[in-house]
Amino acid sequence: MPAFSFEALDAEGRVRRGTVDADSPRAARGLLRAQALVPLDVQALGSDAQAGQPQGLAQRLLTRPVLGSAALAVWTRQLAGLVGAGLPLERALTALAEEADSQPQAHLVAALRAEVNAGAPFARALALHPREFSPIYCAVVGAGEASGALGEVLERLADDLEARQQLRAQLVGAALYPAIVTVVAVLIVLFLVGYVVPQVAGVFAGSKRALPLLTVAMLALSDFVRHWGWALLGAVVLIAVSARLALSRDGFREKFDGWWLRLPLLGRLARGYNAARFAATLAMLAGAGVPILRALQAAAETLHNRALRADALAALALVREGAPLASALAQTRRFPGLLSMFARLGEQTGRLPQMLERAATQLGSEVQRRALQLATLLEPLLIVGMGVVVMLIVLAVLMPIIQLNQFVK
Repeated sequence: MPAFSFEALDAEGRVRRGTVDADSPRAARGLLRAQALVPLDVQALGSDAQAGQPQGLAQRLLTRPVLGSAALAVWTRQLAGLVGAGLPLERALTALAEEADSQPQAHLVAALRAEVNAGAPFARALALHPREFSPIYCAVVGAGEASGALGEVLERLADDLEARQQLRAQLVGAALYPAIVTVVAVLIVLFLVGYVVPQVAGVFAGSKRALPLLTVAMLALSDFVRHWGWALLGAVVLIAVSARLALSRDGFREKFDGWWLRLPLLGRLARGYNAARFAATLAMLAGAGVPILRALQAAAETLHNRALRADALAALALVREGAPLASALAQTRRFPGLLSMFARLGEQTGRLPQMLERAATQLGSEVQRRALQLATLLEPLLIVGMGVVVMLIVLAVLMPIIQLNQFVK
């Protein structure tokens, strides 16, 4: 039965909003009147309603998903708890719609419930909302429905979403302080060079004595920043746009990502993060009963690094030809050897999902440790670098003053 969102007035004149299940908008209005409500607006929810509302690029960029990464993990955990407790899926979705934190979330859950009530599988209902639920999410849910263990699969999916969110949050937290220090340092240097240095050095412009070399160089840099700063900013923007366009080409992007993986520190972080995500996704799909070829294909699509994605697809081709997963991963050039080692152990013991999950955990822990080490190393280096730059600017200002005092004496 389709779902409709409504806005109506109650007997006291207050506006009430919510959702109602009915066969048609007219039937939905009839149900509202039966509840002593005056309907003001009734709109259909679900794929049929959304199909008639095309979204442009600007709308997709300006509108946020109803369920963010953290909210999706919480929502999945709640749904897993309700389904695992024996509650039918339709009643579980009804409870989540009633307890939704926001009206858009309530509408989304009501649309899912309407599709399920109409006889569609839950995975297909989720696939109708690609902005909220990724193909990996839908594939895992579909495998859980097929195996009859939807509650257990949802629990595993919630664990994976929470672990991924925690890893991403730790990486962002490790990079946040160096990024803030860098931005503040650049702004301070630009202010000193563009405003303070010309104001102070202008005092000595009328003197007949030659200025120190450091002061002359700083004044030249200040003059360049004041006169050509906008042009320099435009060049930076042009370079950024050109790089973005170049990276949109698959061939160039794969070469760039391959070069990025060869960097001493950042390359190892990128390789470990992508490998951990690949192993976690593959373990989750394999544990849910998804065939290994389909699981490999889906896990490869989660890799942001195109070079690693090409290696994963190459491993998929080898597995399709009959090679073991461990041997296929070992022949790739960029995946860590730890991943193929755990895959071999899993194939030998018949516990591939568990071994892949251990590999993902170990790789994720290694990424966290390296990210914290890099952040710890960058913090003092940035502070020292900023101090050296500020010291040079101060010396460029003080040296003419010292020179003038010596001339007076």
